[in-house]
Amino acid sequence: MKKFALLTLALALAASVAQAQPPEWKKLRIGVEGAYPPFSEIGPDGKLKGFEIELVQAYCAEMKAQCTLVQQEFDGLIPALQSRKVDAIFASVAITEERQKVVAFSKPYYNTPARLVAKAGVKLDPTASGLKGRKIGVQRGTTHEAYATKTFTQSEIVRYGSQDQVFLDLKSGRIDATLMDTPAADFGFLKKPEGKGFAFVGPAIEDKIFGVGTGVGMRKADEATLGKKFNAAIDALQANGTFKKLADKYFDYDIAPTKK
Repeated sequence: MKKFALLTLALALAASVAQAQPPEWKKLRIGVEGAYPPFSEIGPDGKLKGFEIELVQAYCAEMKAQCTLVQQEFDGLIPALQSRKVDAIFASVAITEERQKVVAFSKPYYNTPARLVAKAGVKLDPTASGLKGRKIGVQRGTTHEAYATKTFTQSEIVRYGSQDQVFLDLKSGRIDATLMDTPAADFGFLKKPEGKGFAFVGPAIEDKIFGVGTGVGMRKADEATLGKKFNAAIDALQANGTFKKLADKYFDYDIAPTKK
């Protein structure tokens, strides 16, 4: 009986020690959006493609991790992380004070300004009075939604599940403009046939609401282990030129995070 009790105790202690060991993160489930070109989208072959898709695969290779990409609507990414359906989020998620209350982030891996997109030739100023009476489309759960809600107080803010839905209503005239990241607007709409007759209007917008750049989101409990791995990979790909090589493939302007 004593031997059985000792064996049970030994097994319990072994299990406890095993649980206390930090995860090695050899396998990762990465939450991505798949509807935000040129960062991530579904190609004609049904496969994910885009700048962030290639970049996260490069980070996974650097970390020697086997990564599975899990597609999810943007506003469902943080809930998926919290419910442990994914281990990290890689979907143009801006690092903001509000989001840092619920999730941890890696260091920034890219940064771009926000712009308004509307019919070419239309005079719109990205201020409360400049957009008075206008309908402004934004993607739900984004910093653009937060900024528009706070700033464009004399406008009707129309919220959508994906940016593609915003573009459809913009083209049909159901909204007057959309606020979004410059590259996503440029490649996801303006440079496509459906974007003909539309353009950036007003100046680029910089605000603390948009955070310090885009980072990898993760659970706070995993920051010390998974965060360390992603930060090392981000530094490595910046140093060896891989980040620049991938960025230059998609953008003709610098999207590297600002060094402070």
